[in-house]
Amino acid sequence: MTTAVTASTSSASEVGRVIEAVYRQEWSRIIGALVRVTRSLEVAEDAVQEAFAIAVQAWPSTGIPDRPAAWITTAARRRAIDRLRSASVAQKTAVRAAALLTLESLDDELDDALGALPDDQLRLVFLCCHPALALEAQVALTLRAVAGLSTASIARAFLVPESTMAQRLVRAKRKVEAAAIPFTVPSPDHLPERLDAVLTVVYLVFNEGYSATSGDTLVRRELCTEAIRLGRLLRGLLPEEPEVEALLALMLLQHSRRDTRIDARGVLAPLEEQDRSMWDRAAIDEGSELVERALRRGHPGPLQVQASIAALHAEAPTMADTDWSQIAALYDVLWSRWPSPVVALNRAAAVGMSEGPGAGLELLDHLGDELDGYHLRHAARADLLRRAGREREATVEYERAISLAGTAPERAYLERRLREVRAAQ
Repeated sequence: MTTAVTASTSSASEVGRVIEAVYRQEWSRIIGALVRVTRSLEVAEDAVQEAFAIAVQAWPSTGIPDRPAAWITTAARRRAIDRLRSASVAQKTAVRAAALLTLESLDDELDDALGALPDDQLRLVFLCCHPALALEAQVALTLRAVAGLSTASIARAFLVPESTMAQRLVRAKRKVEAAAIPFTVPSPDHLPERLDAVLTVVYLVFNEGYSATSGDTLVRRELCTEAIRLGRLLRGLLPEEPEVEALLALMLLQHSRRDTRIDARGVLAPLEEQDRSMWDRAAIDEGSELVERALRRGHPGPLQVQASIAALHAEAPTMADTDWSQIAALYDVLWSRWPSPVVALNRAAAVGMSEGPGAGLELLDHLGDELDGYHLRHAARADLLRRAGREREATVEYERAISLAGTAPERAYLERRLREVRAAQ
């Protein structure tokens, strides 16, 4: 390597700290730079991963380089060259041959040029979220290539064995290459529709962390943290997009309650029982400011409306101070412009709080059989029935919600409510 080192040796703890920082801050940039040249997500990721492994072995004895990211980039370029040279005859396509020539033409002094395009990270995001890939593959690739999560971590998020997730990721990366999915930012005409897909993927990651679909825990903080980090990355790359600002705001406002959503017994704590003094005020202030900035741009979208609702919840000093009429009005906007069964469910719950349980139940009944297999639909109806004094009907709904709930904390909360309505009969 041509980059200078700070000392002849470095402690393992110091090396680990620097490598972790470089990994988190530079992973997607270096991956994106190599994908731009190699046109292969698989080659790029393997090369960068090997470069970090080499650093772990070398730096304790050689010392930490003055420019650790440049050192990793150089090592990754060399590993990519090795991989392209040793590829089988079947793998040696014209694209890979051209990539090899380009990589070989960059000597170590020119490695800075490899990572000189800031749009590489944005291109990488759109590559991973291309509609030619299944949504599950988009989420997994984004977590791996953009967020830098390990295969084991992604497997835990999907609740599948690590070997299964490894195979899925390999298949997805090879499909990217075989289908010649372009490594480009969509044109202005197509950006809105493609950006929606990117925002959906990031929000799916957050939602799985914020309210897990199954398992013993409700909140998976590492997924929430990674989704927020992705949101910050997107905002840095697309600073003028109000829906990007709104997504980051929405995630910050919701995650501000992370320390209060589960009580000391591991049971879900509903909004009215949470200790608001433990909410993250810095996240709330940042999220509220982002919402205002997005709305001032004059191009309202669904995420801006959802973030506005989250801000009203987060800024209310107490449950009694919550402006439920305004929240219901915002859900009316969502329903009129971007309708969905989940929006209808949340709208009914908000109306039930602002106008009384009877009004909320009337809206829920309009859903018919939609969301019949969704535990929150039955939990919401049970809560409205309980508040309306219709305990026998509430009992049936709580039992149904318990049978469908995917996580232990949610079941524990619903079972508590069920005991309360049975006692009131």
